[in-house]
Amino acid sequence: KVKMSWKNDLSKNITKAEELKLYLQLSEEKTKKISQVTDKFPMSIPHYYLSLIDKSNEEDPIRRMCVPSGYEEDTCGSFDTSGETENTVISGLQHKYKQTALILSTNNCAMYCRHCFRKRLVGLDDDEIAKNIKPMTDYISSHEEISNVLITGGDSFMLSNTRIEDYLKALTKIGHLDFIRFGTRTPVVLPKRITEDDELIEILSRYCKIKQIFVVTQFNHKNEFTDESKKAIKKLINHNIPVLNQTVLLKGVNDSAESLADVFKELTSAGAIPYYLFQCRPVSGVKDRFQVPFIRAYEIVEGAKKLQNGIGKSFRYCMSHVTGKIEILGPEGDKMLFKYHEAKYDKDFNRIFSLKIDKDTCWIGDDEI
Repeated sequence: KVKMSWKNDLSKNITKAEELKLYLQLSEEKTKKISQVTDKFPMSIPHYYLSLIDKSNEEDPIRRMCVPSGYEEDTCGSFDTSGETENTVISGLQHKYKQTALILSTNNCAMYCRHCFRKRLVGLDDDEIAKNIKPMTDYISSHEEISNVLITGGDSFMLSNTRIEDYLKALTKIGHLDFIRFGTRTPVVLPKRITEDDELIEILSRYCKIKQIFVVTQFNHKNEFTDESKKAIKKLINHNIPVLNQTVLLKGVNDSAESLADVFKELTSAGAIPYYLFQCRPVSGVKDRFQVPFIRAYEIVEGAKKLQNGIGKSFRYCMSHVTGKIEILGPEGDKMLFKYHEAKYDKDFNRIFSLKIDKDTCWIGDDEI
């Protein structure tokens, strides 16, 4: 039996409500609702990821992350909660933090996650996406304070191998860069992209000898850890490419100490490093479906840490705010303590502050700090 390539698998993704109806035995009413949502926010689910769903459970966490919901029609919230557009210096290139350049290399993903914070562009708008590599690398070359580049999207591993090599060829020549990161969810949703594409691994391995390369991915639930996904992690690690993970705290997915702890245990067991746990952003179509209030979230996080060893609790619990990456330290009376882990403005560097919150507070308003 001939193995299908990852490109063939990708071309067979579920993208229409009627296709999903057959697979999940959906009612006409639910099928219609999904179709209405996908008119605004596209759906794309690999058969591999779909196979992880427990069809008997309508609240299955895997299902929640990939199957559209009526909640997505709720327009409250914002489409750019971290101020990405105002940090864009060249089409596709953001420079928010002094040492980091971020490249939006594509608006395509192997799967369109329902909790995505870039719903404004994934599968839709390419106005913010990188067009030409040279103007971006010229900018990075002329800003010696930039020590690292994050190539993301969309999903950076949806780029062709040729395009990935073009980026690496250009970036590895820049002396003041210490390392390069690729943001990708393919180890989670389409592991064949890594396990069956030896050309990709050869390219990454070759350029990793010039500049250190990291892969940053996003596992959110223990059921995403399969033999295939673990094999993808190991293949990268075995070629000297560390795998870091940024979990998002999601209501109905990992919002208990036990379920979150399971994610970190699986990560460390597979050899991936828990890097960040992110507060879900108040994105339009995401906010009310997935956000967990700070007070409850803090209890979940501390409960999960209690079940870990040292490496398993090495992550930081943060939120990506317009003004910076803010660590959520914990409650103090009726207030919550916060600390800037990364700051857009020098005045906020390492700043600790507290805000009064209630049991339903999930985010900090731009005018509150």
